[in-house]
Amino acid sequence: MGRLYHDTCFTCSVCSEKLSGKPFYTMSERIYCEDDFLYSGAHPSAEVCNSCGYLIMDMVLQARGKTYHPSCFRCVVCRRSLEGQPFTVGADSRVYCVSDYHKVQAPLCAACRVPILPTEGSTESIRVVSFDRNYHVECYSGEVNLI
Repeated sequence: MGRLYHDTCFTCSVCSEKLSGKPFYTMSERIYCEDDFLYSGAHPSAEVCNSCGYLIMDMVLQARGKTYHPSCFRCVVCRRSLEGQPFTVGADSRVYCVSDYHKVQAPLCAACRVPILPTEGSTESIRVVSFDRNYHVECYSGEVNLI
């Protein structure tokens, strides 16, 4: 900081705790212990993780207008970290990895009752919709039985 201090004079400007050998912060030429800097309102932009509720001290991940620790931004199904990964948000406003979103939200085939999922390596699924029912392409017979 370009100044010299006596060991006894190097103290927090809020609680007067001696800071020699301890983590400290400076702002507007004032010195703060870690607790006072983080929790007394001196911290200029305390970001709180939307997932765990703790302060974010290093990297901030912002998604959906909210802030997260990168390690806290996870799929609600498999709990895998979504940092740097594609994700989607369901109608329930919960965050899913693309794979789990398809598994949870995929329509069921009216013929075989198995979810209609994207093929391996794809993010899009192909389905046939007939009379408000969904079918795998291979399950759709195209025949209409009228009674």
